[in-house]
Amino acid sequence: VHVSRDGGATWQNVTANLPGLPPNGVVRNIDASKWDAGKAYLSVEFHYDGNFDPYIYKTTDYGRTWTKITNGMEPSPVSYVRNVREDPVRPGLLYAGTESTLYVSLDDGASWRELMPGLPHTPYYWLVVQEHFNDLVIGTYGRGFWIIDDVTPLQQMTPSVAASDAHLFEPRDAYRFRPVASPFEMSNDPVAGRNPPYGASLNYWLGEGGERDVQLVIADASGATVRTLEGTSRAGINRVWWDLEGEPTTEVKLRTPPLYASWLEVGDDGERPIIAGRVSILRPPGEYRVTLVVDGADRGSAPLRVLKDPHSEGSEADIAAQVVFLEEIAGDVNRTADMINRVELVRKQLGDLDLVLKAAGGDLSGLRETVRDIDGKLIDAEEQVYQMRLTGTGQDRVRWPTKVYGRLTYLAGGVATADFAPTDQAREVHVALVERLERALADFEAVLSSDLPGLNAQLRAANLPNVIAAVP
Repeated sequence: VHVSRDGGATWQNVTANLPGLPPNGVVRNIDASKWDAGKAYLSVEFHYDGNFDPYIYKTTDYGRTWTKITNGMEPSPVSYVRNVREDPVRPGLLYAGTESTLYVSLDDGASWRELMPGLPHTPYYWLVVQEHFNDLVIGTYGRGFWIIDDVTPLQQMTPSVAASDAHLFEPRDAYRFRPVASPFEMSNDPVAGRNPPYGASLNYWLGEGGERDVQLVIADASGATVRTLEGTSRAGINRVWWDLEGEPTTEVKLRTPPLYASWLEVGDDGERPIIAGRVSILRPPGEYRVTLVVDGADRGSAPLRVLKDPHSEGSEADIAAQVVFLEEIAGDVNRTADMINRVELVRKQLGDLDLVLKAAGGDLSGLRETVRDIDGKLIDAEEQVYQMRLTGTGQDRVRWPTKVYGRLTYLAGGVATADFAPTDQAREVHVALVERLERALADFEAVLSSDLPGLNAQLRAANLPNVIAAVP
């Protein structure tokens, strides 16, 4: 080990200053501190000489004196050290890779603990912290490259945090990346990489305490809540990813079989899934605030900055116009979903009532005709907004035309494809779809106001319960 303090003009051999250093070692790396000009970290290994113990040293005086810092690394046949690295953000945060394990130290090497979040036990040859994203990049021997995404919780971990019951770490900036052309790769490629989840990495600490109800609430700059996420409740560091989207539109719950497909039964919960998606809007770049809520109590908040994709050619004004338009579409998707849910609830009651009247027979046969007539009118209204023949089997999605609900969600997907303001054509399509929705809503409300009261009067006369007109 040599040190130069004059730009390499002269060197001083300081190897003899390393205490307890056996002979014939291989110096694997030297990491000069960015925080202190006299500080450096050194890894040496002796496995070629039959010595497999860990050796990491630290100097704070340009190599005049050294301290061995391996407390917490148990000697084993695969414990010799390949690399030691200082964190570029937090002084005293160190990473080390041995022949089998990755370690971390929060106290400048005074103690070490394993850092193996799903990593393989393999030689860890090289470590680099990618400073822009605070990702720990790891090069192994035989098991490829690995990345521990977002080490900001380690950079912000302090004894007071570790002693606390709950703590929200300040999140790193999140990029609002937009889709680009994907590289070609075989579906069964055994060495293909995997990206982290999309969006913002939200990290928090929980002390010991068993199962807890944890939520992360994201609000925009105006203070309006845009998303509430369910968190995990493990003791220690927890992570939840926010996909930068707002709350999805209302879930549609179908409670009757498809038209002409009575063989398709609803589930045990009385529902079957809709054959169409929901709309969830990618929130615009800007300032947000994340709040950690544990068992209903606010346990702290922190700012989150969402950044525009640097490759995107759309302006922030374009994105703002796009989001406003998408919110209009989402509002109409919600109105459509509410109508479908209400129709389905009423039709479910009519279907059950029809079975009762059929079994009763006799003087109730006329009442049964009224039930079927009203059900037919409801079908006419619902068919305008949802393709009721869809079963989810075969190719029926291409056999039957998409109705208002499916067209609105498709329109939203098209508008949200890239960071550009809505086109005139998209706005014209939206107007046309809203007109269809309004007609369907009017037809549905007419049934509720004109037909259903008469049916309920007949049911009361026959000592039968009313059909409830479900509200949104």
